[in-house]
Amino acid sequence: MALDFSIGIIGSGMLGAAIAEALWRAEPQALFVANRSGKAPDIPGFPAENVLTDPQALADRCDVVILCVPPAAARDLRIDATDKLVISVMAGVPLAELSRISGSLRVIRAMSSPAAAQALAYSPWFASDAITEQDRARTRALFEACGQTDELHDEAQIDLFTAMTGPVPGFVAACAAAMARHAEAEGVPPEVADRAVRQLFRSAGEMMTEGPTPQAHVQEMIDYAGTTAAGLVTLRDNGFGACLAEGLAAATRKSREIY
Repeated sequence: MALDFSIGIIGSGMLGAAIAEALWRAEPQALFVANRSGKAPDIPGFPAENVLTDPQALADRCDVVILCVPPAAARDLRIDATDKLVISVMAGVPLAELSRISGSLRVIRAMSSPAAAQALAYSPWFASDAITEQDRARTRALFEACGQTDELHDEAQIDLFTAMTGPVPGFVAACAAAMARHAEAEGVPPEVADRAVRQLFRSAGEMMTEGPTPQAHVQEMIDYAGTTAAGLVTLRDNGFGACLAEGLAAATRKSREIY
């Protein structure tokens, strides 16, 4: 579906700016941003007149309103977006609260990431009962411009994805950093370790984009019983998966406490 509707983004921090860049590239009917400073996003050709300081003025002009302010700022945010589609990418703000903030029953709670600027984000979303099929189509089109998307049927899972896929590179960077530290401890120059790990994770990401699942890749290597298998079995037997799950669970709990 083409973005043949007007879109407004309230809040233009890192995530808001990344989504704005993705949507601008997808050529919406019109794109507006609102922030307190009136600062335009760093997007070549973005019209200065489409940058507003009044969230209500933005809501009045747009078919779809995206809420993208920090959760703490959301406590004082109020707009009248009755009969508009309102989409939130604010961490931890529950669906019921979105209707109170916006006055709309047609609300969607979602999560995305700054990778949207490169159309590489994963943006899952959960819809209120009042959402129409047109709303669903528009939401899919909007998030497909940012990367990949799925509709979820359990609101609690939005908090999980806030922890898992929202903070790109997040947990993936933690794994990369640990590997680089190990190489340095073995005497590899830091710049070489950094370059090697960056290229490894770039190639791994490309290889896992299509084809077997990550789980299947791991099992393939274990079954091959080579050098990598020895390392993977050691990680498995020493609780690598359980430790990572604990980290994800802690981040998920924080998402539920942040608002």
